[in-house]
Amino acid sequence: MSQQGYVATPPYSQPQPMGYPNAYGHYGAANGPVATPPPVSQYGSVPQQNGAHPQRFPPPVSGHSPYGQPLQASYQSPPPQSPPPQQLANHMNALHIGGYVQRPLHPPQAPPSSAPHQPLQPGPPPMMSPPGPMAPGPLTPPLGSPPPMAAAPPVTGMSSPPMGMSGPFPGPPPMGGGAFQPPPAQMQGQVFPQQPGPYAGPMSGPQPGFPGGAAQMAGPPQKKLDPDSIPSTTQVIEDDQAKRGGQLYSTNMRGQVPPLVTTSFTAQDQGNARPCFMRCTTYTFPCSAELAKQSQVPLATIIKPLANVPSNEAPLYTVSHGESGPIRCNRCKAYMCPYMTFMEGGRRYQCAFCNCINEVPVSYFQHLDHMGRRMDVYERPELSLGSYEFSATLDYCKNNKPPNPPAYIFMIDVSFANIKSGLVTLVCQELKTLLDNLPREEGAESSVVKVGFVTYNKILHFYNVKSALAQPQMLLVSDVSEMFVPLLDGFLVNFNESRAVIHNLLDQIPDMFAETNESETVFAPVVQAGLEALKAAECSGKLFLFHSSMPTAEAPGKLKNRDDKKLVNTDKEKTLFQPTRGVYEQLVKECVTQGVCVDLFLFPSQYLDIATMGHIPTHTGGSIYKYSNFQVGADGEIFLSDLRKDVQKPIGFDAIMRVRTSTGFRATEFHGAVYMSNTTDVEMAAIDCDKAVTVEFKHDDTLSEETGALMQCALLYTTVGGQRRLRVHNLSLNCSTQLADIYKSAETDALINFFAKSAYRAILSQPLKTVREILVNQTAHMLACYRKNCASPSAASQLILPDAMKVFPVYMNSLMKTLPLVGSTELSTDDRNHHRLNLLSMGVEDTQVLLYPRLIPVHSMTVESEGVPSALRCSEERLTDGGVFLLENGRSLFVWVGQSCSPELLQSLFNTPSLAHLPTDMSSLPELDNAHSKKLRSIISSICEQRPNSMKLQVVRQKDRSEVAFRQLLVEDKGLCGGGASYMDFLCYVHREIRTLLT
Repeated sequence: MSQQGYVATPPYSQPQPMGYPNAYGHYGAANGPVATPPPVSQYGSVPQQNGAHPQRFPPPVSGHSPYGQPLQASYQSPPPQSPPPQQLANHMNALHIGGYVQRPLHPPQAPPSSAPHQPLQPGPPPMMSPPGPMAPGPLTPPLGSPPPMAAAPPVTGMSSPPMGMSGPFPGPPPMGGGAFQPPPAQMQGQVFPQQPGPYAGPMSGPQPGFPGGAAQMAGPPQKKLDPDSIPSTTQVIEDDQAKRGGQLYSTNMRGQVPPLVTTSFTAQDQGNARPCFMRCTTYTFPCSAELAKQSQVPLATIIKPLANVPSNEAPLYTVSHGESGPIRCNRCKAYMCPYMTFMEGGRRYQCAFCNCINEVPVSYFQHLDHMGRRMDVYERPELSLGSYEFSATLDYCKNNKPPNPPAYIFMIDVSFANIKSGLVTLVCQELKTLLDNLPREEGAESSVVKVGFVTYNKILHFYNVKSALAQPQMLLVSDVSEMFVPLLDGFLVNFNESRAVIHNLLDQIPDMFAETNESETVFAPVVQAGLEALKAAECSGKLFLFHSSMPTAEAPGKLKNRDDKKLVNTDKEKTLFQPTRGVYEQLVKECVTQGVCVDLFLFPSQYLDIATMGHIPTHTGGSIYKYSNFQVGADGEIFLSDLRKDVQKPIGFDAIMRVRTSTGFRATEFHGAVYMSNTTDVEMAAIDCDKAVTVEFKHDDTLSEETGALMQCALLYTTVGGQRRLRVHNLSLNCSTQLADIYKSAETDALINFFAKSAYRAILSQPLKTVREILVNQTAHMLACYRKNCASPSAASQLILPDAMKVFPVYMNSLMKTLPLVGSTELSTDDRNHHRLNLLSMGVEDTQVLLYPRLIPVHSMTVESEGVPSALRCSEERLTDGGVFLLENGRSLFVWVGQSCSPELLQSLFNTPSLAHLPTDMSSLPELDNAHSKKLRSIISSICEQRPNSMKLQVVRQKDRSEVAFRQLLVEDKGLCGGGASYMDFLCYVHREIRTLLT
């Protein structure tokens, strides 16, 4: 392969792509040179002493040979020509998207990398039986339709477009201000020879790499590119499930790429955190900042500290070191973990994160064996496991006092709208049974969480429900400008002790306000009241607000309608996403300090300003639920299901998280439902099992292939039983000087989680057009760098994608068609903000299904088989007139019925003789005694169990008006609201951008 330089800074063309008018253009200004600090002395490799097991997997044979430095040259970039529309079919056909490139039978061999997968520790003691070995298999999963892509010798040391990922959004750092810079007129870079192809005229003759070879390409070009020839997300998911599903995934190797989030597998902790807790955008970090800048692959980890552990996996162990507390490094304060190296007979240990030599406390001393391991390595979770908990001492508690158990306060809006809709009655009836299921400490007989009750409209009503009372007592606070709690004793009580009084109160509330005509409400004073009550009780807790309208009553936090559709598609559109500051910002700060989480259940009939009201739950670790035009019959069960999940889910309060890293890189950005008062401590009033924090990393020195990259996430929090705990997750990654290794170990699902959160943060300060441009440019740069430095030489008309990222474009295109990133006046501003705020705290599995929904054929399913049928590609082309299809994305659930569906199937599923008789407002399936009905309800039930939110079922008939919402989720097709390219059009556009960068 002849060595070619990479374009230094990207000149972009301005032709208009299909479906993205004015969406793409120049990227911002370039970064300056990165100042590299002097190298830090290394103390050897990552220790291999604690907790590994004897299976060792051979390192994959690298098909790459190192190359020297590129030749330097400069050029003026010619503006690429946009093809006329009539050539489009020919052009797409000439792309050879489906073929990638056939892998050579005998790829060039290179000496093994100096950083192969390394087990963390040499082996277990004789009494431990290790799990059976897993077949290592190739790292690149086979693709169904097209053959795999070629991997070519990587070229290192290239200069590349400096597109840093710091700041509010991936891109160059602002020069002076916070905005992205306008494009430079001309860029200097490396010369790359002009290639023939569709944008320099149609190619003639057969092209290598197309499936079917020369015979298929002989003759005139096809008029339409086969959709089956482009990378399929469903095929990738199926292949990974077939290859790694049902297997044991042991975490004993550094830099090991886990199965996909969609794959069902069992993880065994053997020194690294399991994938349910931590997933990375790539499991091989580049050794230098220059290499990271060249690859453009963001370095990030998505951490879900309190994730639910599957029932077939071991729970986390809790370690107690008595009054002395956890063992920590004296310099960097990292906690004891499997990566620490013991020396001098066990009297000292070297920190793996900062290389400091520490004395081992006398109480923690243990002799070393002949291999230098501690004799008790398998008796101590912190020496052999990637995840564990420490019991925290009083030093880790506020004011050096043990915390009180948390409290839950239910705050019900009793204005006219909520009384009329029946919501107040519904909530009160549900709470009678729900309070029996308050979360409790594992092993405890009952919950110690206390409960309190408030109702409100323009004024607030507090209730004394002390167990000694025969009747509950109401206390009114009408001066909401100076909020205070009128009672302390009797407001927060133990439910079991005050059960009779609380039941009495819940029966009375709907009757007390049955005749109300009050339609105005307050909001900020309600949150302030709950905050003051928990402050007075000296505990953390959660506020459940059931609210219906914009707070327009005269009070702090009063809001006015800001929903101006004229701002859509202008530079001021970002103001629609920005919260109103002042009172709300101060409330967030106070809530986080006290450990008060706010959960918001909204029942609007018109604009609410979720951007502002949702600011409080988002930054206190809470959730936002929205039920527009709420009706008890249609929406009641979905709301109650959400409420039950929310009350019962595992949660930690008054939390603070710190991410520590080994030398050479550090955490720089944090995305999620978090509050940051400084640059290192992530503060959360609460964090539950569904909330994830995405952490971005930057180099501050070179990394070593020998020692790898280590990270440790430590979460200090209070349990629902009032115990202070420290949860620690450790992860070790490989480092490499080869670009191909970075792409090979990338994870598309984690990458799109990072890009989604980065983009949703950026739209607060950037025009949507700029944000969309950056997303496309970043995609093009990553793929162009791979094509330039890692792929086999091939015609420029071929689109060559990294095997681990071959479906990345479909996710990126889907992201750009999500509500917040589509500029359309048809869309509700509240819906866009609700979507944006919810995604900020999502984990990898949630963003994966949100951006690529599951389309399941119901009509052809085998009723005898177990599990969910294989999903189809998300495109209208997969629908059939005679079929029934289930579509879900974790937030919406549709059953689509074709107009030619057989009467037998309609009868067995919906108990209706024909499509005309199928009710359009059906929100649940009838329970019928036949195999088809039972199977479909079983599938829906299993899907709903996996998702953190309940989903309202919507039955949609083909060609009905209600079909628009369903079709909007067919992400491979063109967007219906506000435009948006189809997957194929987007792939063509990205390919054109890649070719522009390479020419």
